[in-house]
Amino acid sequence: MSFSFPPERIRNFSIIAHIDHGKSTLADRFLEITGAISERERKNQILDSMDLERERGITIKASAVSLTHEVNGEEYLFNLIDTPGHVDFAYEVEKSLQACEGAVLLIDAAQGIQAQTVANAMLALEQNMTVIPVFNKMDLPHARPEEIKDELENTLLLDRDSTLQCSAKTGEGVEEILQHVVRDIPPPEGDPNAPLRALIFDARYDEYRGIVVYLRIMDGSIRKGDWVHMIGAGAEYETIELGKFSPGPVVHPGLTVGETGYLISNIKRLEDVRVGDTVTLRKGEPVEPLVGYREPQPMVWCGIYPTSSGDFENLRSALKALKLNDSSILFEPESSDALGFGFRCGFLGLLHMEIVQERLERESGMDVIQTAPTVPYQILLTSGKTLEIHSPGALPDPTQYTEIREPIVTTHILVPTESIGPIMKLCMDRRGLFLRQEHLSANRVMLTWDLPLAEIIYDFYDKLKSGTKGYGTMNFDEPRFEASNLVKMRILVNDREADALSVICHANAAQRRGRAVLKKLRKEIPRHQFKIPLQAAVGGKIMARENISALSKNVTAKCYGGDITRKRKLLEKQKEGKKRMKSIGNVEVPQKAFLAVLTTDE
Repeated sequence: MSFSFPPERIRNFSIIAHIDHGKSTLADRFLEITGAISERERKNQILDSMDLERERGITIKASAVSLTHEVNGEEYLFNLIDTPGHVDFAYEVEKSLQACEGAVLLIDAAQGIQAQTVANAMLALEQNMTVIPVFNKMDLPHARPEEIKDELENTLLLDRDSTLQCSAKTGEGVEEILQHVVRDIPPPEGDPNAPLRALIFDARYDEYRGIVVYLRIMDGSIRKGDWVHMIGAGAEYETIELGKFSPGPVVHPGLTVGETGYLISNIKRLEDVRVGDTVTLRKGEPVEPLVGYREPQPMVWCGIYPTSSGDFENLRSALKALKLNDSSILFEPESSDALGFGFRCGFLGLLHMEIVQERLERESGMDVIQTAPTVPYQILLTSGKTLEIHSPGALPDPTQYTEIREPIVTTHILVPTESIGPIMKLCMDRRGLFLRQEHLSANRVMLTWDLPLAEIIYDFYDKLKSGTKGYGTMNFDEPRFEASNLVKMRILVNDREADALSVICHANAAQRRGRAVLKKLRKEIPRHQFKIPLQAAVGGKIMARENISALSKNVTAKCYGGDITRKRKLLEKQKEGKKRMKSIGNVEVPQKAFLAVLTTDE
């Protein structure tokens, strides 16, 4: 089977970097140099096609594109994947790297090495990939390449002489990067004559054409009309269309070893496509499935409920379609007394949670209520079994367990040396355990702390930014679970437990946290015709209380003087009415009140 490019003239690589170091701008220059886009189509961040990405100025989804370019007199095929930089989308980076043989590590020549630079470089080096370090923004007057070369050697142990310099904005030095990609990144390995093995590295749902599957061919080849078999899902489909993104979809007769592209087969069942699954031919020798991807480990869980109870099945369909395009979301059905039926959803971080809620509202037209986010906990039951829970409501009776374990993350914080004091205090206030301090250069230091995940998911990043005048960055490793003195704090509204407002917190902070939550709730819940008591309780003990006073009418206004018993009779009548109203009255808790439980700093 003959295709335009033999494997030795194909290069698969990703661009990895910290946020705002210029990945998408560099991808734009590659598209222009290789002639993939014309002068008329030129715009900034062309691969960031989602509205949310353009509005926020960040990359959320990794984008694959195939480019052809002549280097040293020979035509090469470059399969490039532009990746996100934010820590919440690190799973996208990990998935992308598995479809590549090398990576261009982009470093801002003014800001230097940041937390996500280290994390993404480590991901690539752990997979034994070729990493090409490139200093971007060399056109800035305050670029400091020599200092950053020291940081590169000290932090990532990469050779200072292997670095390239460019300006993605002006295009200077970009051609040289492509030459080094050809020279340093190995061509894809794989046998073009072996049975087909292709890795599904992404997918999306198209209303008119069904599911569009993104493939990287590891062995063999595929043509239009071939019947494919998805090993993990056990589904079979006929190949209706194959193609590549250049950057728009371009139809090709087939794909062979080392190539990335898309496959359309009129797939309508969302369950039949799994990211990380292996695609092979229906008629052919049985093949060993590819390794695929590790399961994502959600850091944050929250309840998502439809505002209208009849939209439950629509919400399920919307979440399934979103999971196809973002495999790091997990969800399971749950019910709440206050909110009815909904889903408990797991995310990689708060920004990821926010993006998913916004995508649900925009792409599926869903109107949803979101409960306060929590982290997962492990419960050691008296029977010796370990149970993982994702919401405070799932915590068993205290007689049924011996300890609660919370997730602890090793956090790497890069700060200027003058900010060490405030950041040390911030970590100590959040129950942190100091591990070590490493000086990367004369004025930059990396602090490593063990911190409870529950203490850093809300506002830790904001506090870090304000404590370092915007120069601090952080990254954390996968969580591990450790036993701690934790309790479930229940919130009672009008003597009824509001299950969606309960939180698990440290015993020493329960009273302070309870008081802060009740003060917030008091402002957010509107006044009713009767007095509403708000209470925070741990077990049977009330830790804090606030009252929302009743809306009262002056019933004695029309009594001028006269017998006091007349006034007393009217007041008693009013009191009885309020008592009766309280026993049958329901207290409406608005959406803002659920989010009031979030902030820990009052």
